[in-house]
Parts: sequence; structure tokens; C-alpha cells
Amino acid sequence: MRIIETIAELEAIYGIANLASTGKVADHVTDAYGRIIEAAPFCALATVGPEGLDCSPRGDAFGLTRIQDRKTLLLPDRRGNNRIDSIRNMVRDPRVALMYLVPGSGNALRVNGRAMVTADQALRESFSVEGALPRTVAIITVDEIYFQCARAIVRSRLWDPASQELAKGLPTPGQILQTMTRGEIQAEPYDTEWPQRAAATMW
Repeated sequence: MRIIETIAELEAIYGIANLASTGKVADHVTDAYGRIIEAAPFCALATVGPEGLDCSPRGDAFGLTRIQDRKTLLLPDRRGNNRIDSIRNMVRDPRVALMYLVPGSGNALRVNGRAMVTADQALRESFSVEGALPRTVAIITVDEIYFQCARAIVRSRLWDPASQELAKGLPTPGQILQTMTRGEIQAEPYDTEWPQRAAATMW
């Protein structure tokens, strides 16, 4: 198997990107891109640190991301599993990438930038939901922002209701934990209790 080792080899295979691929890139949040960010209830956040890369989901029905200005996004850290892999990384290496998805839209919005993490009380309080505050907020400086064409989402049938059938028969979180912990966590009680536990600790 021959491995591609140079950019020249890659460009010989793929050619050069056209204007539709390069002309959509901005170094700030445009009006159109801002509307997509404000509509998006979900994004994937990619970070990098000494241990390697991390990509984690972020979701919020009450406003996932706040646009502070054309160069700055604010991303609160809602309740999670307390691994704080992304937060640890951002504290040590500011480079971040985000991919926003809006249900029903074929396009994804990509943001590359640099992040700082704050626990400022007033800022946290501004993101209060049902009396619960995020523990921290990421302040993200936008370096580049652009939309990704719809081919991947169209190919995956991501928003097709029929695609939900793919989830049937998959192992449950409890079953995975029971295997990985060699039975210290039991599948049935974990899966039975999780919906109520999650509802009580959502924010």
C-alpha cells in the first residue's frame, strides 16, 4: 500500500478547490452565519491537549451559543459527565474547532478559532436555565467560519425519520458500562434510572 506523504501528491488526486469552496470563508461571524449559529441546538467541539485530541457534543435548547460580537462566541458548559476533557484542553491549548448542526438543514457550519475559559460569576448567571448555572463559559475568538456542503448529511440520511431505525438493537449505555466495569455497574438499574436522573440534573 502506497501512503500519500506530500501535499503535492494530494493535490494531484483532488485538484484545487473552486470558488464555491473557498469564497464562503470569513474571518468573522457574518449575518448569515450568525443566523445559523443562533438556530443551532447542537455542535461538536474539537480540542487538543498534551494527551491528544478530543471531540465532544454540546447541546442546548435554550441557546447553545451566544454571539458577543462578530469575532467572539460564548459557549457555556452545561452539566455533563465531569470528565472535562474539552475544558482541560482549552486551558492548556486554545485551539478549537466547532461544527454546528441545525435539524432539517443539510449544511453544517464550521468554526475554527481560539478559546479561553472563565468562571466569571456574572457571565455564568447570564446563562442561567431553571436556576442552574454553567460551571464555566468558553470565550471563543473566531479565526475562520464557513459552511460545509450538504453531501455528507444527505448521504447519511441524518434527518430522515427512517434512519432512526438504525438505533434499534444497539447496546445500551448500561450494557456497555456493565461490560467495561466487569459488573461493578449493572445494566438494568443504570438504564432504568438514567432518564429520571438526567431529567433532575439536565442543567
